[in-house]
Amino acid sequence: MDRKEELQQWISIAKEDLNVAKFLAKKFHPKPLEKICNFCQQSAEKDLKGYLFDKDIEIMKTHDLSVLLGMCADINAQFVKFDKQCRYLTQFAIIPKYPHSLQLTDDDAKAAIRFADDIKEFVVNLINKSG
Repeated sequence: MDRKEELQQWISIAKEDLNVAKFLAKKFHPKPLEKICNFCQQSAEKDLKGYLFDKDIEIMKTHDLSVLLGMCADINAQFVKFDKQCRYLTQFAIIPKYPHSLQLTDDDAKAAIRFADDIKEFVVNLINKSG
């Protein structure tokens, strides 16, 4: 697989994760809030890693979006505007996978979807401009 195909896989998988979160939020009642938020975190993680891959930066094995965001901001300072969103989404990387870890609300899921959407749009636009 060449680099362009691998980059497309990062972005495609991120999009699939976000689409699953949106589907769960729309179609399931009660909503599986932990799963929705986790898929949003995963989407943002893959988008940030995709951006780093595009810039030939070694991708760390971490779920901490703030760490990944810092690496992205070292390349493009505009990423700092997503600090709040990344700190918020990072909490959904591991904790929702265990019983009774978080008391989430519908507003949490809506925020997670919005934040993941914002990061996706920004990253995809940057990659498309450089590509």
